[in-house]
Amino acid sequence: MNDDRLQFLSLYLVRFAGGFGLAALTTLLPTYINLYDPSALLLGLFTSGYTLASTLAIVPFAWGGDAGDKRTALVVAIGIATLAYTAFAFVSGSWQFVGARAMQGFAATGASLLSLSLVGELAPTGGRANHIGKANAARLASGIVGALSVGALYEVYGFQTVYAVLVALLVVSMVAVVLFVRPDPVRIEGFPFSSLSVNERLRTLTTFRGQYAVAVTLVRTWVPIYAGVEVAQGGLAYAPFAVGVVITAERGANMLFQPYTGRLSDRFGRAAFIALGGTGYGAIALAVPFTPGVGSVLALPPGIPGMEWLAATAPVKWVGVEAAVAGLGNLSPAFLPLIACNALLGIADAFREPASMALFADEGENTEGGGVASSFGIREFVWRPGSIGAPFVGGWLQTNVGIDWVFYLGGGAAFAAVAVFVLVLASQHGAGALRRW
Repeated sequence: MNDDRLQFLSLYLVRFAGGFGLAALTTLLPTYINLYDPSALLLGLFTSGYTLASTLAIVPFAWGGDAGDKRTALVVAIGIATLAYTAFAFVSGSWQFVGARAMQGFAATGASLLSLSLVGELAPTGGRANHIGKANAARLASGIVGALSVGALYEVYGFQTVYAVLVALLVVSMVAVVLFVRPDPVRIEGFPFSSLSVNERLRTLTTFRGQYAVAVTLVRTWVPIYAGVEVAQGGLAYAPFAVGVVITAERGANMLFQPYTGRLSDRFGRAAFIALGGTGYGAIALAVPFTPGVGSVLALPPGIPGMEWLAATAPVKWVGVEAAVAGLGNLSPAFLPLIACNALLGIADAFREPASMALFADEGENTEGGGVASSFGIREFVWRPGSIGAPFVGGWLQTNVGIDWVFYLGGGAAFAAVAVFVLVLASQHGAGALRRW
């Protein structure tokens, strides 16, 4: 196996470990909400605590990665993530959970930003979106494994076993980076954020990303909440394993499509893929609150056909999933439509993500005085205001107006982001820019 392939595989493993951790907390978030019954403020902090801390991580990790060795900075980020998931095993209240989430967010941003930067530097320009798509597919694959296994592990063994698995996976990924990823020879002097802040193409991309953050944060956070919280709070009251199945639909569809859509955007231009993905995401988000009605009208079964047979098989018993499958129990006709909606959300995001990331990597590499890590840092910065504020708005909507309105706002924000992006692109870069970029 050649050296470059080992480097890519090691970085994909980092993405896998990071995705597993995010999937674990996403799957268990409704359980923590039911366990601690947080106020609207704390409910917002359950997500925004993560996002606020991840915002603080952008500049030190991005600047450190461009000015120094990205590999060393990545190892530091993985080490902090290991401490964060160790802390989760000892959480016993809402504020402790917020604190552990903050540490998780700080580490996750560093690991994500630096691993993507290294992939972007190693990949040839003409195949950049394809390699980034593969890196994201590794993260999404772990999201599938994490969402399903975490629900089962929690049902059978509890929180601590979940976090023990996470810590072990992070340690393995850290060892792989140390052994197989070469030290980064690229050094950027000065402060690359200054050069990149006046890049016209990046500024155009931010007109989309700033608003779109609201859409994705609300929808991606509240689909599992909608699936798992009690009926009294507007949810469907599904068990953690059922919530994991719902999450898996989005991750699986995204994982399968991203390498392919990334390759297509390398060939045919990336801006159109961003607009198409954003429009689809908004339309599907609006459909989520209607899944109970769709299930009832179509007289769908309250579960997944064949699950009873699956629960009776020896391999499932061997890994301890039988109890989790049985725990799917009290489902409703909304289950299959919700899975379908979340899968379609994953496909929509598969059009947007690799195209967007490749454009940011291109500009980081091509801008004099810029850097790939700092370009990804700007991408993260632009995302933060919406992703920090959206959970507070979502928490208020859930507790005061109704959980359905979270998805209506998310869908509207996606449509607005696409409309502004297309208008700015045409006015600043010409009518054909949507095809040329």
